[in-house]
Amino acid sequence: MFLLRAGYFCKKSFHLRANLFLFVLPVLLLASCTDIDLFEKHATIPKHEWKADFKPQFTFNIQDTTAVYDVMLVLRHNERYRYNNIWLKLSIQSPGDSIPPIRIEKTLATNKDGWLATAMDDIYDHRISINNELAENNISFKTPGEYTFTLQQDMREDPLLHVMNVGLRVEKKQ
Repeated sequence: MFLLRAGYFCKKSFHLRANLFLFVLPVLLLASCTDIDLFEKHATIPKHEWKADFKPQFTFNIQDTTAVYDVMLVLRHNERYRYNNIWLKLSIQSPGDSIPPIRIEKTLATNKDGWLATAMDDIYDHRISINNELAENNISFKTPGEYTFTLQQDMREDPLLHVMNVGLRVEKKQ
C-alpha cells in the first residue's frame, strides 16, 4: 500500500511540474516579444589565445535615448592568466558617426583581494563597467539606432594567453 501511495505522489508531482512548465513557457515567450532593457553577447577566443588581430564586434540597437545605460566589459579567463590587468582598444560606430579607438585599462586583480571576479573552479568571470571611459570621451546614446562596439586586446603579449571569452553587456540603469 505504501508503494501505491508513493507512486501516486510521484504522478501528482509530475503533473504539477508539467502544469507549471505549461504555465511558465507562455509567460517566457510573451516576455521575449517585448522590448528588453538588456544586451549581452560574448565572443569565444579561439584556442584561448587572443590575438591582436581578432576583434570581436557587438552590435545592439538603442531606441530610448532618454535612458541612462550601464556598459560593461565581460571577460572570462582561467587561473593561468598572467596579468592583474588588461589593456584594450575600444572602437565605436554610432549611427552616422565613427569614434576613434579609445585605449582603456581595466584592473582584474589586486594583491590584497586577488581576482576581482566571480569564480567557478579555475575560471574567472569579470563584469567591469566602462562607463567612465565612455563619459570621458563624450560618448552617449543620444541618437537612436545601431551601435557597434569592437574590442581588441592591446597588451604587450600577442597572443594573449588564457582568455576564454570577451563580451559586452549594456543595460538600462534603474
